[in-house]
Amino acid sequence: MTKMNRRSFIGTAGAGAALLAAPALAQARTKVRVGYLHTLAVDGQMWLAQETGAWARNGLEPEFKLFTTGLELFQAMVGGSLDMLSTGAVISNFPARGQGKMFLVNCVEFATAHLWVREDMGIKSFADLKGKRIATTTGTTAHVFLDTALRANNIDPAKDVEILNQRMADAVTSFIAGAVPAVALWVPFNVTVRDKVPGAKKLVDASAYFPQAAIVSGWAARNDYYDRNKDVLANVVRAWSAGNDMLVGKTDEALALLQKNHYQQVPLPDLKEQFAAQKVYSGAEWQKLYADGTVTKWLQQVTDFFVKFGNIQNAVSAANYFDPTIYTGTAKG
Repeated sequence: MTKMNRRSFIGTAGAGAALLAAPALAQARTKVRVGYLHTLAVDGQMWLAQETGAWARNGLEPEFKLFTTGLELFQAMVGGSLDMLSTGAVISNFPARGQGKMFLVNCVEFATAHLWVREDMGIKSFADLKGKRIATTTGTTAHVFLDTALRANNIDPAKDVEILNQRMADAVTSFIAGAVPAVALWVPFNVTVRDKVPGAKKLVDASAYFPQAAIVSGWAARNDYYDRNKDVLANVVRAWSAGNDMLVGKTDEALALLQKNHYQQVPLPDLKEQFAAQKVYSGAEWQKLYADGTVTKWLQQVTDFFVKFGNIQNAVSAANYFDPTIYTGTAKG
């Protein structure tokens, strides 16, 4: 064999080895079962991470499963069919029961929860709500907000009103049909109410109680998964951070991309309205909010509500069910 032929052979063999290795490298990505709610405050960064290839770049192959409520999400995760999830206020509920460890925050749901009323049914102010029924989905962001709003206006949620527990789509339908004069909801259900009941009035939204009653959305992992896979959680944070960087730094481009590929049924102006109802922060800002205990405080506020509402015995504090170090030790400031 000549030197030239030998080089040719080695080069060909090397190329063949690379081709054989490519599928193996592709298969090396870790599969992760992720449950989520389809609302911008919960899945915005998640989809942007996918659009930018950040999941694959960080060695992950997520399998996304859509749910309609955070309660169903946690039930699925606790039952073992999910490894982790992204949800709203219920992130402060199940982990306080020892079911799941939280490790990542999406945003503050600054004004995503609304209280809408029907003036044609005699409701023009909080005082008019006494003795009336209010539809919502209990145990969710909307319910936490409703409890805060009622108490702030001297109305006892347990005695002065009747709270009707329905899935949000059904609660909105009840309001539209006139079966109830008020509904506590989260965006984008406000668009349906506004379109179907032109005379409906938004009495208040969650921004009125920020930051005293801030509600965050975020990610939690199953207890055993958290214990054994902190390296995977760190990669989730890295991928999510790429999506967050785009959402914060290139907002118009990010929202247009999300609308085109994931929110086709939501007009871009409405999606922008949804975005304006939440607070997102840069990596450096999140680092500070994690490190100084602000996030933990926000979580504990909502946990305190669930402890009372759900009669949680021996509740785990936010300081113990939330691990900020996955983020602070991984994400760039």
